[in-house]
Amino acid sequence: MLIKKILITLSLVLCTCFNALFAQNLYSKAYGDRKNPSLIYIHGGPRGNSTLFEGTTAQRLADRGFFVIVYDRRGEGRSADTSARLNFDEAFDDLNQLIRQYGLKKVNLIGHSFGGIVSTLFTNKYPEKVERLILVGALFAQQESYNHILRTGAQKAIAQNDTASVRKISYINSLDKRGAEYRQLTYQIAAQLGYFKMPKPTEESRRVNKEYELGEFSKSNIRNDQAPLLFYKNESRVNIDTKPILKGLSKKGVKLFAVYGEDDGIFSRKQVSDLKKIIGEHKFYAIDNCSHYPFVDQQTEFLKRIENIMRRKDR
Repeated sequence: MLIKKILITLSLVLCTCFNALFAQNLYSKAYGDRKNPSLIYIHGGPRGNSTLFEGTTAQRLADRGFFVIVYDRRGEGRSADTSARLNFDEAFDDLNQLIRQYGLKKVNLIGHSFGGIVSTLFTNKYPEKVERLILVGALFAQQESYNHILRTGAQKAIAQNDTASVRKISYINSLDKRGAEYRQLTYQIAAQLGYFKMPKPTEESRRVNKEYELGEFSKSNIRNDQAPLLFYKNESRVNIDTKPILKGLSKKGVKLFAVYGEDDGIFSRKQVSDLKKIIGEHKFYAIDNCSHYPFVDQQTEFLKRIENIMRRKDR
């Protein structure tokens, strides 16, 4: 009996120590009442963080009756860890621990950009832990996006007589498509050609951006330049296509939704059409005059759509 008590005590101590270590290494913060439906935001990357969503949207979403959790993945943003591997399995372990840390049983995930890949793979592995998967400007067929960016980028550059960009795109096309440099330079071209910008900034979008730029969260916008290199070194699942996985999630009891900007330049019309067929037209929310960051470009519309999704009972 004494030995059993000692073992139980030791187990609790080890668990407490692990949770403390986890909390030290991984930045996370919750907004709203824990009794409300939970939403965990999973940011883009590798090399990303959740500061933009946290600084602009987390509290406003919580004010609508949700328990919102933001965090930075290990080795990214404010979760500095020199021993981080930055692969998917590590991300899954940390997300599982985060769910335990906040005492949650079943959660709703918002996967943005590359975070859409992370959240899709996590949901496929642990469907019993996910009520809803909400893809927001999320990647789902990486090579298709890269091909689209480079093809249309070359067309734009030629039309603008931008010989420097034409040469750069030609160089990118010569690189290993499974390498970090290929990904990095492809997104550089996309940003350079305005693929991430909304066409017509509104008074609201200007205000949201300005509040973020002048606030505390922009000062914590830490970018680990080594993160993509570590990801490509330690992860074999790169440039993947998650459409087959998404097709099977509803059969596993997961409610699947999507919110995308009509003007998100990193997706072709065919890609969007393919995703609509998988998710269902009635569960795909497109926002006008909106690019890759719906929660900033059209915040009010984004909040309405998330609230609508969370109130829906259908799969």
